[in-house]
Amino acid sequence: MEDGLSSFWGPVTSLDWCEKNYVHSSYIGEFFNTVSNIPCILLALIGLINALRQRFEKRFSVLHLSNMILAIGSMLYHATLQHVTHQGDETPMVWEMLLYIYILHSPDWHYRSTMPTFLFLYGAAFAILHSLVRFGIGFKVHYAILCLLCIPRMYKYYIHTEDVAAKHLAKLYVATISLGSLCWLFDRLLCKQVSQWYINPQGHALWHVLMGFNAYFANTFLMFCRAKQRGWNPKVVRFLGVLPYVKIQKPKTQ
Repeated sequence: MEDGLSSFWGPVTSLDWCEKNYVHSSYIGEFFNTVSNIPCILLALIGLINALRQRFEKRFSVLHLSNMILAIGSMLYHATLQHVTHQGDETPMVWEMLLYIYILHSPDWHYRSTMPTFLFLYGAAFAILHSLVRFGIGFKVHYAILCLLCIPRMYKYYIHTEDVAAKHLAKLYVATISLGSLCWLFDRLLCKQVSQWYINPQGHALWHVLMGFNAYFANTFLMFCRAKQRGWNPKVVRFLGVLPYVKIQKPKTQ
């Protein structure tokens, strides 16, 4: 939306959202859309510490790190509103989804080396192409397809999970992505109406917060399922009685 203070970063060259620009600082284009990524980073950090402390497979440490990188990229994008940082936000989104595809499908993949090689080359090729071409709606369609590729396997994990607390994680995953998507659409499609309100509900910032929890719930659920596959006797417990995480008990031989 229209500028407030003068911009340190220059004219807006990226997609602009329904928040007045440079209202609180000349260094932060969209203040709420920027700071709303902080919960995403903190949740990913908690997940990373749990994965490292209990010695989960490295894939989960990389997954939590990718969540943090994505949130940092989003902060830079919304702070600067520049095309190059917009790319730095979108490219990690694709990389993250490729990582989810790997984690979801790798247990049943017979040719273990081909899948990560293909996904790595795909991600590298996309990054190069995305640096040269502005996809616009094409990016959103591409990202949606990657998300849809994950749904059947997530559903398979859900129906084969008997633990009530783990199934609750999957339900929280669905709830947060559904509510977050509504906030995203509300902010994007009704911006003209919202901009006339006395208080902007900051739909895109709410999307960031909800997707931070969404990624955390998804990661925790996948960690439970993988631990179950490995025979690590997982159970879902709550930190300070609030935040769920997976606690495992590996056999002594592991």
